[in-house]
Amino acid sequence: MRGVALTDALALQGTGGPLFGATFVYSHNMEVRPVTSETWDDFLAVMGPKGGDAGCFCMYYRQTGAEFDESKGDANKALMKGIVDSGVAPGLIGFRDGVPVGWVAVGPRDWYGKLGRSRVAKPLDDREAWSVTCFVIPKEYRGQGVATALLGKAVEFAQSQGITVIEGYPVEPRKGKMPDFWVWMGLASMFKDCGFVEVARRSETRPFMRKELGGRDADRRNA
Repeated sequence: MRGVALTDALALQGTGGPLFGATFVYSHNMEVRPVTSETWDDFLAVMGPKGGDAGCFCMYYRQTGAEFDESKGDANKALMKGIVDSGVAPGLIGFRDGVPVGWVAVGPRDWYGKLGRSRVAKPLDDREAWSVTCFVIPKEYRGQGVATALLGKAVEFAQSQGITVIEGYPVEPRKGKMPDFWVWMGLASMFKDCGFVEVARRSETRPFMRKELGGRDADRRNA
């Protein structure tokens, strides 16, 4: 499966997807752009001094446990910077009035080796799915629909790249509200709002959710 090259992300006009590199509004007066060398400082602003949490910089699902423990902090930041500088867009940043307000990690499932080792999120099949693995929303912007808006644009981004299925592994609390720390993969309710459906559940609070995007793969399966 091919990755998402910067040249791809900036050349989506006429494909039914957003034109990254231009400014476009999704909801709540929020603009969405891919993280690139030009928006790297905005990515760091969203990550904050802790790199999202524990020096992650959204590298957790790309690493083994040992690799993550060895790379927390500056090493992970450098690894993510290398990915971005290579021309690959590993996710999207939301902006409001020019201020970065949130992040969503989205890309080919095989980018995230930890998913394959996860009891909850291991692949259901060999389809070329994209995965939504992480949201980071600074405290002052939580509870304002930012994560849901970012998820909607992650779906459009995947579809514009010809992807036929996108999936996520959100949290569905048993009751009440969970601490923000435990919902970095999103809430099941926001995935439902964006048209995802539950296709498996390997944990009481962790549905495996998918959204079909159509395309050639879907046509073959329905033939």
